[in-house]
Amino acid sequence: MWLFGWDVIGQVPPGRKFVLIGAPHTSNWDFPLALAALYIFRLKISWLGKHTLFKKPFGSVMRWLGGIPINREIQDNVVDQIVKQFRTSQQLVVVLAPSGTRKKRDYWKSGFYWIANSAQVPILCGYLDYYRKKACLGLSFLPTGDVKKDMDRIRDFYEGVQGKHADLATRIRLIDENT
Repeated sequence: MWLFGWDVIGQVPPGRKFVLIGAPHTSNWDFPLALAALYIFRLKISWLGKHTLFKKPFGSVMRWLGGIPINREIQDNVVDQIVKQFRTSQQLVVVLAPSGTRKKRDYWKSGFYWIANSAQVPILCGYLDYYRKKACLGLSFLPTGDVKKDMDRIRDFYEGVQGKHADLATRIRLIDENT
């Protein structure tokens, strides 16, 4: 990261289980830069990725990097599956991009929130700010179940953070908020 002029700031919260969200997600470069930053933090992570990323020739590498394939075309209650993994694991850090894609959407996907809330593990907010060249781990909190209140905290944390393609950033809101 230093070689490319990036600063890595923040810290990993105490505990061995949490959901780490990364936003905004607007570029293919987010993945390798995030992996490099998380390596600096010495975090062993798992992440959910589009199932097509796990085909040959890169499938085994993606799994080695912590990838869990998700077929977004099949409604398979991913939230319950990940909650069960949290309950049976001694240590688990699941990294998610709430926008779910590099393209602009109307809403963030709410799975990260419901996984953390149901598993009773903290949400840790991280970002790659391409304008300031900063990779950050910052806000960490246990979801309260008050979606609007918790999302206000998340919006405040990400205020002013710019992805590589700012025009592709999804507005930080969940359909569950009814806003």
